[in-house]
Amino acid sequence: MKPTPFYQHRRVLVIGLAKSGAAAARLLAELGAEVVANDKKPLAENTEAKQLEELGIRVVCGGHPLELLDEPFDLVVKNPGIPYTNPLVEKALEKGLSVVTEVELAYHISEAPFIGITGSNGKTTTTTLIYEMLKADGQGALLAGNIGLVACEVAKEAKPDQWLVTELSSFQLAGIGEFRPAIAVLLNIFDAHLDYHGTKAAYVAAKANIFRNQTERDYAVVNADDPIVMDVASSVRAQKVLFSATKPLGEGVYVQDGAVYWNGEPVISTADIVLPGQHNLENSLAAIAAAKLAGAGNEAIRRVLTTFAGVKHRLQYVAEVNGRRFYNDSKATNLLATQKALSAFAGEPVILLAGGLDRGNEFDALLPYLQRVKAVVLFGQTAAKIGRVAREAGIETVEYVDNVEQAVPVAFRLSEPGDVILLSPACASWDQYKTFEERGDIFIHAVHKLK
Repeated sequence: MKPTPFYQHRRVLVIGLAKSGAAAARLLAELGAEVVANDKKPLAENTEAKQLEELGIRVVCGGHPLELLDEPFDLVVKNPGIPYTNPLVEKALEKGLSVVTEVELAYHISEAPFIGITGSNGKTTTTTLIYEMLKADGQGALLAGNIGLVACEVAKEAKPDQWLVTELSSFQLAGIGEFRPAIAVLLNIFDAHLDYHGTKAAYVAAKANIFRNQTERDYAVVNADDPIVMDVASSVRAQKVLFSATKPLGEGVYVQDGAVYWNGEPVISTADIVLPGQHNLENSLAAIAAAKLAGAGNEAIRRVLTTFAGVKHRLQYVAEVNGRRFYNDSKATNLLATQKALSAFAGEPVILLAGGLDRGNEFDALLPYLQRVKAVVLFGQTAAKIGRVAREAGIETVEYVDNVEQAVPVAFRLSEPGDVILLSPACASWDQYKTFEERGDIFIHAVHKLK
């Protein structure tokens, strides 16, 4: 861990615990800060808060009292999930306090350079591909960030000869100060998380923060097929490296005549890439760019792309049961993700399992993607909304069930050998499940029960 005197003797308020907030509080105390940890969950049922208390850290639980900011603080570290509309966060900003996420702490203590990956979709797959490519090349690499590993915890163990490959959400990037990745990847930008950011402009600005502190010595990997990404990247100071799945480029990563090229050099045939779908081709191109910039060779890149079958809950192949192939895409928490999942199986008969938290949006954007869907099985708060669109698409078989576990045997009953049974909910899971991972695990368990 790189020594950093910046936090010593500073008074820091940590708002929101869970994994990242609790990790930030522990690290700050270790760095010599005077920490107050605040969480809305009552102390009696708050394991993280109790553990912090045992370390001698002051905790305030049961809400976010505004009176906390009557005390003098030098800095606020916010759990990424807490929105900026939270009254305590709003008051901190009104008082002129810096409000950051723990990614900023990770940057300050890491001896390893960062490869940062963000985008509306494909972050986890691309992050994992880069990590696997660097490992296959014999380089030191660590996974961190929104992929489920708290960045500041991983950064404590990082060494100068390693890469910290970090998935970054808009929630995390909205709260950075000096964070600067040596290689930054922006995959795509679509409408997402507007309930959190308030406006699309604020969401785009959060994503753009990944480039904010880069210099001419750094690299910005940019999707040449996404006009919003290209607009964001128009003013970056880093060296721009483009990738495109639709057109040849003079430099960067691109597809031409059925092969992927890096700066004019063939790397791999597109037919040899195991991950299905156009969106995963884009993810693979971005990963190639980042891996090449980090020094990886073509052999390592090919080894990963010809064997990597996907990340759990992200178009994950689960099993084949009596000729039916089951795929778990529980991470598809928005319309775009489900559109891409359905596109990956274009030309194949699909039974779609969908539904979840109602955020107020409609699902008409799915209409063009439902043409090959032979039946839908729906659950959750949005079941009726998606059912309406399915009927408009001409799907005759629309079934309603209570949950994912019930949906699996119903889908099997409706299917025939050769069908794809796809869980791709197009919605967050929070109406019925704590996380999309829990929803996906229940789906996997139900599939294996069929066997």
